[in-house]
Amino acid sequence: MWGPAAGLPPRRVQSALAGAGRFCLWRPGAATRRPGAAWGLRGFSDSYLQPLPYLDFEESFPGESRLGPEPKRYITHRGLARTLGQLLLGRTRRDAVILECNPGPGILTQVLLEFGSRVVALESERAFIPHLESLGKDTNGKLDVVHCDFFKLDPKVCEVIKPPIMISKTLFKSLGIKALPWSEGIPLKVFGIFPIKHERKALWKLLYHLYACNSIYRYGRVELNMFIGEREYQRLTATPKSPDTYQVLSVIGQVACEVKLLHKEPWSSFDVYAQSGKLEKPKNKEISELMEQNMYFIRLIPRKNLFTENLTPINFDIFFHMVRHCFGKPNASLLHHLRALSPIDSKEILRKMKISETKKVNKMSPRDFKQVFERIESMEGDGPYKWLYDDSMDDSLV
Repeated sequence: MWGPAAGLPPRRVQSALAGAGRFCLWRPGAATRRPGAAWGLRGFSDSYLQPLPYLDFEESFPGESRLGPEPKRYITHRGLARTLGQLLLGRTRRDAVILECNPGPGILTQVLLEFGSRVVALESERAFIPHLESLGKDTNGKLDVVHCDFFKLDPKVCEVIKPPIMISKTLFKSLGIKALPWSEGIPLKVFGIFPIKHERKALWKLLYHLYACNSIYRYGRVELNMFIGEREYQRLTATPKSPDTYQVLSVIGQVACEVKLLHKEPWSSFDVYAQSGKLEKPKNKEISELMEQNMYFIRLIPRKNLFTENLTPINFDIFFHMVRHCFGKPNASLLHHLRALSPIDSKEILRKMKISETKKVNKMSPRDFKQVFERIESMEGDGPYKWLYDDSMDDSLV
């Protein structure tokens, strides 16, 4: 079974391309990434593999360097904090390790300490740190305060690493957090509120690391307990019964995790603080409109059976690409897409799986997508190749 304790090999660049015989190359040299050059070179037919944009987690937060860090939402009402504390801990042991992301004024931090939990407060704003440290004076070492932004852990772009940006391996080692095998329990729980303007990108980054068993998921099936906006919640939990919101994120997220709604809270229940640690009234029109919606408190637990012989941390990016390709034309038949994606007889695949040749992509459940991918990975074709790709595929995978 794939997992941290099973000798999982480190993630490699273009790891899915590393194995011989995985892909049929349309052109010589396609395995070498050439920025921009191949995007205009299309050929063959409409069903030929089309270029796809970078996945959302690949993009940096736009405008961050020009405008400075965006304001953050914080829990400032003790009643809400107690409700969340009870939901976080439930029937689990009260001394569980809780990674609290950007606790700000520390209202929830204090409640969790009163419940007997060990709390690691990852705070990105220096203005809050002295107060947070004062909360741990009489707790017998149950509170660690670290100048760190959870959502900026393990940056993809190589840069000088300095707080609040950190490497999870260094952080977890300093905290004494040890890895658990994927098939065993939850090594720790994380509580946080997704960034106001970049919920989707932050969620994609976490899902990518989950499938790759990287970052926090190097330590096992880390449980996320997060507040997320109404729009992204609807997208994450959508099914074929809600075609307007059912999309790639729905499939990738639901295949990876058990998603459970724990609580709904009006946006207005949260206070917004600026970088200085002072209360701030949102001036952005978009944020003001969001304040009229609800925030959804969800639990994301990675599935024990996510990884199989045919879906692994090595080839998951091909699964991502397959799903994205299919949702490029969600009203097209699955057969249409499979003919573009794989040289293996698509009709034979569907026949063995008892799926109609006319079934459309937007009628496929997340589980269906996973089973189709695993079926192709397990099949013996006429040749050595299982997937078709061109240069543009590198851009969607790397």
